[in-house]
Amino acid sequence: MTNEFADPALLDALTGIASQAGAAIMRIRSAGTSVRTKSDASPVTEADEAAEAIILDGLTRTLPGITVVSEEAASREVMPALPDIFVLVDPLDGTREFIDGRDEFTVNIAIVRDGRPLAGIVAAPALGTIWRGAIDSGSERLRLQPGASPKDACERSALRTHAHQSGPWRAVVSRSHLDPNTEQWLTRFDVLERLDCGSSVKFCRIAEGTADVYPRLGRTSEWDIAAGDAVLTAAGGVVLSLDGTPVRYGQIANNLKVPSFVAWCDPADAARFG
Repeated sequence: MTNEFADPALLDALTGIASQAGAAIMRIRSAGTSVRTKSDASPVTEADEAAEAIILDGLTRTLPGITVVSEEAASREVMPALPDIFVLVDPLDGTREFIDGRDEFTVNIAIVRDGRPLAGIVAAPALGTIWRGAIDSGSERLRLQPGASPKDACERSALRTHAHQSGPWRAVVSRSHLDPNTEQWLTRFDVLERLDCGSSVKFCRIAEGTADVYPRLGRTSEWDIAAGDAVLTAAGGVVLSLDGTPVRYGQIANNLKVPSFVAWCDPADAARFG
């Protein structure tokens, strides 16, 4: 099936939306922000809400009529059944990194069809970087200042993963959510280099070739990982459940939660070690 969401004009429009949301986050970061706690005990800030408003407005104009599921809105509403095509949004992934003054927080936008992400945008405004990808057209990294149009990117690099060849395995792990099950899973590698990282930047490090694997054996939300999944998969990697099947999105019965997954640089490595 052709991926109609690989259209360059659409990807530019989504990139622009993420860039504008990132600019709003950076403005609030500079001014200072208060932190509240949601019902699930996770933190939320003005930056989350400002970015979400920009994204929802932009998606209404860019993808009229397509259902959007966004983290902050979903926390306030009862989730209905989802159509075959919908958009998953995390307006500020890595809120803890944002609060702690680190730069590894992202804006995530993913278009999902039939349970799989077909296109994704991961914007890291504090790093001046956007990663984006679409199935059938590949992935790329843009050096782009927050708020700038994609046509103004000062650098563009195509991304393509490769199977691990030699040397230590480079594993990106969550700085904020590393759990004992993930630690145990990592013992399958004889030589391991561990890279602590926050947010969806972890998927992008694999897509650009600076890491090989990202295991997460604790529960996470679909909007946290769908955009990163799209970028990595379009670059040649794979994101699998522990049973070896691709992660599925839109799982209302699971409250849009993913129990565990492993992101790999190459399907062959997943087959060998998964």
